[in-house]
Amino acid sequence: MLFKRIHHVAIICSNYETSKDFYVNKLGFSIMNEVFRNDRGSYKLDLAIKGHYQIELFSFPNPPDRQTQPEAVGLRHLAFEVDSVEQTKKELEQRGIECEDIRVDLITNKKFTFFRDPDNLPLEIYEV
Repeated sequence: MLFKRIHHVAIICSNYETSKDFYVNKLGFSIMNEVFRNDRGSYKLDLAIKGHYQIELFSFPNPPDRQTQPEAVGLRHLAFEVDSVEQTKKELEQRGIECEDIRVDLITNKKFTFFRDPDNLPLEIYEV
């Protein structure tokens, strides 16, 4: 078995329109496909960065809450590669997205910081 790379990340949101606005209009993902599934009463939105499929955004009626603190069992965070953490942080904050202070990874000496999506999912920007 040979894995090439992660194909996509699936996220279930509590408010579809709010999360769609966040990922598309604030973070700049492009919409590849959007489907309302009548049998499930839910949307499935396929999102891309620079033409590469990245996120499936799902809505479901009344999904249960999930603990999303970075140190909880499960997905710790979703990280996005950027050229400049400072510039990206500035752009996010101009769009009303609160970011943590910039830190430096003690192993790689790369800059990073965290912010949250509308459902409090921890998201990271990491400098290459």
